[in-house]
Amino acid sequence: MDLIKIAEQAFATGNQLPEFFPGDTITVAYRIKEGNKERIQQYRGVVIKINGHGEKKRFTVRKISDNIGVERIFPLESPFIDSITINKHGKVRRAKLYYLRKLTGKKARIKERRIIKKEEA
Repeated sequence: MDLIKIAEQAFATGNQLPEFFPGDTITVAYRIKEGNKERIQQYRGVVIKINGHGEKKRFTVRKISDNIGVERIFPLESPFIDSITINKHGKVRRAKLYYLRKLTGKKARIKERRIIKKEEA
């Protein structure tokens, strides 16, 4: 059992990523290796689910590309994730947004949640 924890700690990235929830629109900067070159690809979409626990958490991001829905699963502790930017906070009432797969156009929009930041004095 201890060997598993040691291996997990060895592969842990220690990245400080922002806290996001299902319904949020995020941009994931993901490092891609092509041969001996490396580039960063931006993937922007809506988080439709977050599952797993601890260091094994993963999240699914859905976007529409050329009128086709594309979903991609990212491990939260992946060393290939360069950064995550939150573009909008969505106002949703459930944790898994599978119903978005059936919706297109204006029906697939998610209302924006207003965030009031407290000023520290």
